[in-house]
Amino acid sequence: MSPFVTGRRTATALVAAALLMPLAACSGGNDNAKKDSGSGSGSTTKLTVLAASSLTDVFQKASAVYEKEHPGTKVTFSFAGSQELAAQVKQGAPADALVTADTKTMDGLKADTGAPTIIAKNRLVIATGKGNPKKIEALKDLTDSKFKVVLAAPEVPVGRYSKKVLDAQHLTVKAVSQEPNVRAVLSKVELGEADAGIVYKTDAATAPTKVDAIDIPDAQNAVASYPAATLKSSQHSAAAEAFVKWLSTPEAQKILQQAGFQKP
Repeated sequence: MSPFVTGRRTATALVAAALLMPLAACSGGNDNAKKDSGSGSGSTTKLTVLAASSLTDVFQKASAVYEKEHPGTKVTFSFAGSQELAAQVKQGAPADALVTADTKTMDGLKADTGAPTIIAKNRLVIATGKGNPKKIEALKDLTDSKFKVVLAAPEVPVGRYSKKVLDAQHLTVKAVSQEPNVRAVLSKVELGEADAGIVYKTDAATAPTKVDAIDIPDAQNAVASYPAATLKSSQHSAAAEAFVKWLSTPEAQKILQQAGFQKP
């Protein structure tokens, strides 16, 4: 074989090797990112928590406290109706922990979660416009067709609880709309698009300048339980378990109860 051919093949091999080197480096970087456990010096574990809409405000406050105590962990949330969160889990959405507004939804995900722990409870109220201009005083008033009432859809925990309390009183409410989560119900009332809606007590408390909360007597009310669990698909199982356990600590419970949630 001539020296010219040999030299050309050697040059080609060197060029090919040079082209492959950055690809290999990129591949190695991606693998390391996927395996990030937050254990290395200066590294951060990024936790994604799927949480019920009614936890939006309180969890944002709680995460700030948690991250201060755990500087190697960053917590981000995806808030939605519990039924939407369940669908995300079943579809394999990348996340580390789940908190729903009812035990029924969580029980349907036993194959995907660790053992759940109840972290808080809640009750329902009737949300009206500020100053209660329509003078709505009780559940039975919601049956009056002159009022525009919004409810959450029956597959949503707060919608299911609402149906339960109305059925128990033999009341039929013709809602002008059925919303996908409790925050959507609250928003309709805040914007004046509805005269009233049934929401959690804690949600009404987030908008004190825009809505009034009409209490529902305990004998007619329903108790919502919030279970939290790790997801088996989590890439950060230890950190996820630590966060879920923290939600039951006195410090976390104080934050929840200051927001109006009840003890589990």
